[in-house]
Amino acid sequence: METGAVKEAQLRNCQSIFKDMTVKSNSRFLSYEKHLETWLNGSNRIEGKIPMLHYKTYIKGDDYPWVTFIHGAGGSSSVWFKQIKEFRKAHNVLLLDLRGHGRSEQGQWEKGDSFREVADDVIEVLDKLGIQKSHMVGMSLGTIVAQTLAEWHPDRVKSLILGGAVIGLDIRTKFLLWAGNTFKRFVPYMLLYKLFAYIIMPRKEHEESRLAFVNQAKRMCQKEFVKWFSLTKLINPYLARLQTTTTGVPTLFLMGEEDYLFIPPVKEAVQRSEKFRLITIRNSGHVCNIDQPDEFNRHSIGYIHEMEMAHA
Repeated sequence: METGAVKEAQLRNCQSIFKDMTVKSNSRFLSYEKHLETWLNGSNRIEGKIPMLHYKTYIKGDDYPWVTFIHGAGGSSSVWFKQIKEFRKAHNVLLLDLRGHGRSEQGQWEKGDSFREVADDVIEVLDKLGIQKSHMVGMSLGTIVAQTLAEWHPDRVKSLILGGAVIGLDIRTKFLLWAGNTFKRFVPYMLLYKLFAYIIMPRKEHEESRLAFVNQAKRMCQKEFVKWFSLTKLINPYLARLQTTTTGVPTLFLMGEEDYLFIPPVKEAVQRSEKFRLITIRNSGHVCNIDQPDEFNRHSIGYIHEMEMAHA
């Protein structure tokens, strides 16, 4: 079973993973040896850093599928706080912070790095944990990372669930990215980030997700923001390619009906592949997993169950 391989892989790497870690369990702090013993006997939470990405797992058991959550630019794994409780009931959950985000290390970029290298970071974590295949849940820019995984590592991806998917740009979003790339080295990144947040999520009912969007970005530094924003240069052709190279991967698009900048390209894409499916969520903007978490959870968990039954 996949999670059996996970445990074997964790045993091989436990010394390096857990020695510098304290884990809170039953209101007490356990040593790494005690925590490892507890986990092997059924504990459901593991946390670590391998080697640059901070990650956290909630393990349900050998007979449950893995679901990997990939946040958007400026965010962190905490953006999924309204999903964890429901997903961990019947899934093994992997949350991670992309490079330069959350508790992952900064300054790990090399010249020429692209979304492929960012996706390879995720694969490195899967490899270390012994996870052979996983359903991938992405949000916003994280959907590009998820589709990149499906393009370069299709054997590791069971399905894609893409919330607030960024798969194409219109003239408005192209202008935003042009402005950001033009001024990214001179204007404080939080000023640009707040501007983007208000443009992407302008309505009063988007306030919670907008504040989460902005507050999480405060943990980044200007240099990391510049590196990530640089990935958006010439991004439209790359996004167009992804929509042709991933048509064989079962994909559910979950889009807020008020996500006015990004929903039109998705509506076009789902016409091109029978594997693509779109569900629009009412009273929701770009960050639909926060705006309407119950609907997001219901549709995504239902889709994963459908995919698992189809391959049972």
